[in-house]
Amino acid sequence: MKEWWVQVGLLSVPLLAVYLHIPPPKLSPALLSWRSSGSYFIYKDQNIFYKDSIGAVGSSDIVVLLHGFPTSSYDWCKIWEGLTQRFHRVIALDFVGFGFSDKPRPHRYSIFEQASIVEGLVHHLGLHHQRINLLSHDYGDTVAQELLHRSLQTLMVALCCPHQDDFQQISGRMHHPLRNNRFLFSILQYINQRKKHRDRWVGALMSTSVPLHLIYGPLDPVNPHPEFLQLYK
Repeated sequence: MKEWWVQVGLLSVPLLAVYLHIPPPKLSPALLSWRSSGSYFIYKDQNIFYKDSIGAVGSSDIVVLLHGFPTSSYDWCKIWEGLTQRFHRVIALDFVGFGFSDKPRPHRYSIFEQASIVEGLVHHLGLHHQRINLLSHDYGDTVAQELLHRSLQTLMVALCCPHQDDFQQISGRMHHPLRNNRFLFSILQYINQRKKHRDRWVGALMSTSVPLHLIYGPLDPVNPHPEFLQLYK
């Protein structure tokens, strides 16, 4: 009789083959609406999705929203209307590899590239001479830190609802991200990049003259209170 693990392996192969050929689910009406209300710009032959809304009359403030992992600009949908009531212009993008932006493979995904894409979008929209607010979350926090390091003209950077690994270093949806392990592995390299470039990105937080605000919920189950705030301070 064959070992049980051999039998399991033989059974897993056809099941995996079936899974890999299951078509991705259809987009919900909300996601279809989100996509139709956005636009694309090209960054180094990659199509990058973004959404740009004109909001509050009488305000000149601009906010650019940087989403987390493994999601997309749709992260911000529930507060979009509220942001448009506060800011003159509200802008969000899908990082390359996420949401409705291109997902090249093979590709070396990096925080540096994502920061350059944000800068590219700012230039594309003709806003590179204006002051900009950044509102970032999770994966986007590290992109914001890289932008701080580059001394992007920014009024405010809000690091909201961060995950624990964001601050151990003080630092649309991906459709079926597990379908390609190499793709997922290349995206997840940002964790190693955080460790490798810790001094660069923690240093940006420590030395920046840009006003910095942290949005933190004390009941966050990932970042315990009060240890998290002590580490951040």
